[in-house]
Amino acid sequence: MRNAKQLSVLMALLFTCTLLRAQIRIACVGNSITYGMGVENREKNSYPAQLQAMLGSGYQVLNYGVSGTTLLRKGNRPYWATEQYNQSLSSNPNIVLIKLGTNDSKAANRPFHAELKTDLTTMVNRYLQLPTKPRVILLLPVPSFVKDSNDIYDPVIKNAIHPAIKEVAFELGLELIDLHQLLIDKPDMFPDNVHPTSLGATVMAKRIYEYLTLKEGNPPAWGMLIRPGVPQVNFHGYVQHNLTWENRMVHIVEPKRYAAGRPWVWRARFWGHEPQVDIALLERGFHIVYCDVAELFGNREAIDIWNRFYDLMVKFGLSKKAVLEGMSRGGVYVYNWALANPDKVACIYVDNPVLDLKSWPGGIGKGKASAADWAQFKKVYQLSDAAAKSFKGSPLDSAEKIASLKIPLLHVVGDKDDVVPLAENTKPFEERIRKAGGQIEVIHKPQGKHHPHCLPNPTPIVDFILRHTGQKTNFALIPAPGSEYRSGAGWTEGAEWWKQFQSIDSLLKAKAPLDIIFLGNSITQGIGTDRPYVTHKPGASAFEKAFQGFNWVTAGISGDRTQHILWRLQHGAYREASPRFLVLTIGVNNMPDDSAEEIAEGILACAQWIRSNMPSTKLILTGPLPAGVEKTDVKRVKYEAIHEQLSKRRIDGVNYLPIHKPFISGDGRLDLKLVSTDGIHLEAAGYAAWARVLENVIKG
Repeated sequence: MRNAKQLSVLMALLFTCTLLRAQIRIACVGNSITYGMGVENREKNSYPAQLQAMLGSGYQVLNYGVSGTTLLRKGNRPYWATEQYNQSLSSNPNIVLIKLGTNDSKAANRPFHAELKTDLTTMVNRYLQLPTKPRVILLLPVPSFVKDSNDIYDPVIKNAIHPAIKEVAFELGLELIDLHQLLIDKPDMFPDNVHPTSLGATVMAKRIYEYLTLKEGNPPAWGMLIRPGVPQVNFHGYVQHNLTWENRMVHIVEPKRYAAGRPWVWRARFWGHEPQVDIALLERGFHIVYCDVAELFGNREAIDIWNRFYDLMVKFGLSKKAVLEGMSRGGVYVYNWALANPDKVACIYVDNPVLDLKSWPGGIGKGKASAADWAQFKKVYQLSDAAAKSFKGSPLDSAEKIASLKIPLLHVVGDKDDVVPLAENTKPFEERIRKAGGQIEVIHKPQGKHHPHCLPNPTPIVDFILRHTGQKTNFALIPAPGSEYRSGAGWTEGAEWWKQFQSIDSLLKAKAPLDIIFLGNSITQGIGTDRPYVTHKPGASAFEKAFQGFNWVTAGISGDRTQHILWRLQHGAYREASPRFLVLTIGVNNMPDDSAEEIAEGILACAQWIRSNMPSTKLILTGPLPAGVEKTDVKRVKYEAIHEQLSKRRIDGVNYLPIHKPFISGDGRLDLKLVSTDGIHLEAAGYAAWARVLENVIKG
């Protein structure tokens, strides 16, 4: 018996050693932002810690961040002189993430900026020469919102630090992740204007997770197209090939890693202008391609040239469906080509697009005319002045045909555009597309004019393209702990997410076996009679009355999404609590970032886990409760779409219980006696209505 026990221990040790050897080690090199300075519970919530939780046991993520350090060896506090630098070199990393440069933007360090490239190159080479031959990935520093130009100053980060890092990436062929643009519109996540909160660290960790788990394919076989000697230039750290084909200027930018299926973006016009989307998609394994037909305004000749160019791109290995990107007059080019080639288009993104050539360059309306472009338009279409004024070959004229093609469309528009007026272009186009049953999304910039194009943070555009090319990571399915920390979540000061999680776990163990677990987010948390660190409990009275005599626990945590529920189920004491009933109400916090389909998949993953791991528990799945005050509200539309998905994809043994009747009045509006004016949270009367529905089912 003793020998058997010793053998068991030995086998366990061998398994652990094997697991450790198999782990992919990631060394996170950086300053205070990597360390987690200012992050509540940094041991759990720094970006490396969150990345570890998401990646799981197959990875070992090591945090070598040191506050205040510089990339520059002559900086006021060089990272080179730290113990953590030496530890990172001796950690035998398989992947090295370098996020330095923020402190180098200080006035005291600017005299040495000429040495940024040399110092970074030297540091990178030291890692590359390690026996493990690690991948080295450069992270562009996050933004600073400091106003003092002598301190950590964002213009210096963007105009001095970033270019140096990109040049090293280009020269050494290193991978890049741009964290700056992901956070540039989130100053609320930087309470001291420099350091991201735990929620900001979540944005960073998710992006790095997405990058590291990219499904890769093989590079295109460019063969004789891109020959040795073809000019190469630096496109934001990526290799741009400049070619001449059929006397046309062609640009092809290659990603560092190639996404499966070799997706590509075909930019129609204004190469390199506002390249946020292009850079973000290069990171995600897309090629960016350009073929100049600028002077032809999308006429038959332009379409014929592009047809031959498309055949060339596909011949050399790019996907048979292209993402079309058109800014301003580029809208005419991409829509005209899509009309002729609908089966070759994955989706279309256009930005302040010209959709009626009479509006621009004609100026027949409220738009600004361009005499030279109007003359060129008439020339290439062979139109008289009278014929041009009655021209019917613009995308707006074919809106119904475009709608019938069922191509996903995204427009980004400035509502104050006085060059390509919204009222003459996207607005009537959108109305006609929707009326004809087509798919279109429109992102409005309320004070936006014609320039600048795109968005400072292009995530909504990028996610649209990723979804419609099958490249989107569904974070609603990736188990992850939460990172909420604010007392405004209805918590006592300092009782951040992890304390809430541990408190719930203690209750589950102490009160097991249970009759009921109410599992969810802040709405469920508001039941909270048994929660010591919860301050806002508007549902306590109603649920105590409805479920008097039952042994139950409120397991709601403010801000939780489906991925947080999945993680809690896997790491908490829910199985041990052995509840007779579990009420799952989740999904509303996913709405800002995830599609209805993605949210439904996350909800169903939670339900499936419960059915598989808690077979004796009766699961009552409500999904999200009604959201959005008006029936046309974005939240309401997504709520309806989520439940449409859930109703189609039932799981055996799950009581699917969508609850909307008590909350939605006959005219489709939420009853504001039951629901807060935010269109999400319940008032005390709303909890009473919710409790009555659940009481009938549970006691039923």
